[in-house]
Amino acid sequence: MPLRNRIAELNRKIMFSSPASEDLLTAAERDLGVQLPAELREILTESDGVVGEYGLGLVWSLDRIVRDNLAFRANAEFGELLMSFEQLLFFADAGNGDQFFHAIIAGKIQKPDVFVWNHEDDSRTWVAPDVFTYLKWWLDGTLTV
Repeated sequence: MPLRNRIAELNRKIMFSSPASEDLLTAAERDLGVQLPAELREILTESDGVVGEYGLGLVWSLDRIVRDNLAFRANAEFGELLMSFEQLLFFADAGNGDQFFHAIIAGKIQKPDVFVWNHEDDSRTWVAPDVFTYLKWWLDGTLTV
């Protein structure tokens, strides 16, 4: 069963869009300097972003993934106040300023684990073993931030 269908079964209010093209995915990986993890890439090939109730970015569009990650990495003020964002690949937000990410280790995303960055205290905490589980737990209330 396509991942998009499995995600749709989690909540009937989820909205999908047209898929991201292979060319756009390749360009994004080049711009970000890291290969997207398989599950996130699969979601993006089936829907360029996943939107929840009230417009919540459950999985951002590829354009936003690139734009926000590059902006965080380039912000000089963040570099003075917060830990580095070079090791993070943000792909979603909690709607309160906190953001979900994959960890980049030695230039690669080596595990599919999902973490959350707390925008108030700059902490980074493990929240799920993969993107689908993050979505499931986020939508059923198991995961809260």
